[in-house]
Amino acid sequence: MSAFGTSSWRCEGGCLFRDARSMACIAKVASVKQSSFSMALRPPEVAAQIFGKSFSNIPHGNASNAYPCFRTRMALVDDRLFHQKGVKKSGVLAYELVQGSHVRWNSVTEKSVPDTPTAVFLHGILGGRKNWGSFARRLAQEFPLWQFLLVDLRCHGDSAQIKKHEPHTVASAALDVLQLVSQLRMIPRVLVGHSFGGKVVLSMVEQAAKPLARPIRVWVLDATPGKVRTGGDGEDRPGELIAFLQRMPKQVASKQEVVSAIVQEGFSADVAQWVVTNLRPISNDSSNSLGFSWVFDLDGIAEMFRSYERTNLWKIVENVPSGVHMNFLKAERSLHRWALEDLQRIHAAEELASNEGAGVKMHVLEDAGHWVHADNPDGLFKILSKSFRVNQHQSENWRFSGRSRGAAV
Repeated sequence: MSAFGTSSWRCEGGCLFRDARSMACIAKVASVKQSSFSMALRPPEVAAQIFGKSFSNIPHGNASNAYPCFRTRMALVDDRLFHQKGVKKSGVLAYELVQGSHVRWNSVTEKSVPDTPTAVFLHGILGGRKNWGSFARRLAQEFPLWQFLLVDLRCHGDSAQIKKHEPHTVASAALDVLQLVSQLRMIPRVLVGHSFGGKVVLSMVEQAAKPLARPIRVWVLDATPGKVRTGGDGEDRPGELIAFLQRMPKQVASKQEVVSAIVQEGFSADVAQWVVTNLRPISNDSSNSLGFSWVFDLDGIAEMFRSYERTNLWKIVENVPSGVHMNFLKAERSLHRWALEDLQRIHAAEELASNEGAGVKMHVLEDAGHWVHADNPDGLFKILSKSFRVNQHQSENWRFSGRSRGAAV
């Protein structure tokens, strides 16, 4: 049973709390807890438990003043759905929900399934939900009927503070997100994943394609479904970077110390500056600074990256379920991640999908390296906006046609 009472409070910023203790201990993030009962099942079986359908044939596998027209909500979600007496809880996901100004629904105070169109944004390895913060707020301003769920994947950001159930894999990370949206009673219409997160959204489709909304648009940003290729000197080499960070002290005196060490190891200054955003200050009872420590679980992330390297999801791309529209985005300057074989297989999948009532499409983001949402946010916004415009038009039609609440479109 959840430890939280039935009363709730709303702060001026829109945050919802279930009791006084929650108000005191939760500042920025909400947690969704799940039990080891669910994690003991295969991913398809848990998907069936969540959505009430059979999948036995599926294989294993802060608001800114610059954006006044939206609200950011973070809520504690009751964990009773996944908890059974005597079973230890395992797994936590931290999330942030950015809502457009026309959204009036929240998962805590309303029990109905919302008709609010929802998009889920997932970060890459060593990243976090904050990577998507400013981009999501911009989308919420442009598309006020939408809400945007930004997630810290397991072992990352605030989700790393509670021990996770192993194994730490692409499939496990995808199942976490499926359980999260189920807990929140959301029906995602757009899934966006960058790099590692790209494979996670593909795995979400593989594990639970049928109960997801139709049509659903999936965006895989600068990642291929199969072989992982990394960069050269000074470029993004996540495997080597993770190994190097594991050799560093768990506590450091300053961020500059870490930046200097990473650059000296042969990584770029940009990569070094990005990595140290994952350091948090340490202080004692007297509020004296004791240096910094990492917010993530490096051992778990190392396991996740190994899974990322060996996970092959070409099958779901080349056999796209009806109503699923997959979009692959290649960064123009991210040459090392893409081989001719990858491009050929995606183009071949385009033809196959068009005959099955689905869709596969390749996009190129000009003037961008692997960090697409940082290198060319305007270009990325323009490309992704097409999905939100189509679905927003559909939502408006549903809203005014009197269709039943919560139906998938």
